[in-house]
Amino acid sequence: MADTLDDAAVADRLHALPGWTRTGDEIRRQVKAPSFPAGIELVAEVARAAEEADHHPDIDIRWRTLRFALTTHSAGGLTGKDFDLAATIDAIAGRHGAE
Repeated sequence: MADTLDDAAVADRLHALPGWTRTGDEIRRQVKAPSFPAGIELVAEVARAAEEADHHPDIDIRWRTLRFALTTHSAGGLTGKDFDLAATIDAIAGRHGAE
């Protein structure tokens, strides 16, 4: 099981991830895809990356607006796995033209 990060470590990791915010034991980000199909393709790529990492975000799809939330349930809080996947989501969103 991964170790949870303390508040200072979370703040440091968030600083490197513009657009992500902390809400309790989750980090969250919202992006807008250029179209609904582009958003679904983005989510499909995130799903493949999450499966490979064995770490799965909560995803909410509202037309072109995608909301991602990450926490490590098995650790009871935020771990490095959350921030690693957040960086991957950012890279995928960028490739799909999401804002």
